[in-house]
Amino acid sequence: MSDANSTAQKTANADLIVHVTQSDLPLRCPMEGAPLWDSHPRVFLPIEESGEELCPYCGTRFILRRK
Repeated sequence: MSDANSTAQKTANADLIVHVTQSDLPLRCPMEGAPLWDSHPRVFLPIEESGEELCPYCGTRFILRRK
């Protein structure tokens, strides 16, 4: 992936907020079914305690919806 593509993707995903539920745990990015599922290595995010996590690769913000 070129630097220009990487920067454009990171900028686009930095504005992305994804609400997740307990059924999505353990949380990983990219998530299954994501349009850019191969955009970066899979990373698991420990959202259970904080309720909110940022992907260190693409900047997607995940928010855990607690019932």
